[in-house]
Amino acid sequence: MTHAARIPFFQLAQPCLQAMINLSAAVKKGALDPRLVELLNLRVSQINGCGVCVDMHWRDLIKQGAEPRHVNAVAGWRDAPFFSDRERAALRWAEAVNAIPHKTPSDEDFAELQAHFSEKEIAELSYAIAAIRGWNSMNISLQNQIPEVPPPGF
Repeated sequence: MTHAARIPFFQLAQPCLQAMINLSAAVKKGALDPRLVELLNLRVSQINGCGVCVDMHWRDLIKQGAEPRHVNAVAGWRDAPFFSDRERAALRWAEAVNAIPHKTPSDEDFAELQAHFSEKEIAELSYAIAAIRGWNSMNISLQNQIPEVPPPGF
């Protein structure tokens, strides 16, 4: 793999970049707990193999005060004792939605989600998953690299 992005996409197509930033910001300001959003961002990024996003969202969780052991267990959340039923339902939904088009989220996945989230929260969870999938797609396809030193404030 090269050590430079294929194109400087953060400098190109500024209206599109701003729309992605705005979607991510709206999700973080919504009804969901910011820590839950970061857990979803980390898990979807792990599944999709987006190193840039894994690095960013791991650091965000640590900055929010998450225990490193808890963060390290995100990939194995089903077997880890650190996750609430609400977090488990959200992580299950994130994995199911992220599996589209190879698999459609089941009625069972949705019913589990409904047991822990309002309709508004379900919509926001789904937007959060769509946003991180978009970032993953951009970073992976255009080969954005994990910075050696994170930018200030990150």
